Amino acid sequence: MNHYTLADMAPGLRAQFTYTVTEESMALFYRLTGDCSPIHMDEAYAAQRGYPGRVVYGMLGASLFSTLAGVYLPGEHCLLHSVECKFAKPVFIGDELTVTGEVTEVNETFREATIKVWITNAAGKKVTRGVVKAGLAR
Repeated sequence: MNHYTLADMAPGLRAQFTYTVTEESMALFYRLTGDCSPIHMDEAYAAQRGYPGRVVYGMLGASLFSTLAGVYLPGEHCLLHSVECKFAKPVFIGDELTVTGEVTEVNETFREATIKVWITNAAGKKVTRGVVKAGLAR
């Protein structure tokens, strides 16, 4: 876990980690949310819609932005203020994702860092992108 404070944050500071989506993570996300949409639950339904397998919950991927902020950038001293994201491409079970964040702005008045965030798959395609606002201790 990183321990950046507001004083440590500067535009250009970057962090990343990888995560592989598993059957177990899909099952846990279902148990947590109750989202039983067939696109996520039913292989045959997903195939009928033209996908090679069940589509991973978009919010499962977006939840990795919380991990990025709370563990990597800034880490321990972070309290999320907001997360905005767009889902650019579908993610599938077994995909290895790289989650990246880069500080774009630091606001001393609001003790907040703006972090541009994105997730790419193993093919290097952006699957999710967004902006995180992270509150920080001084």
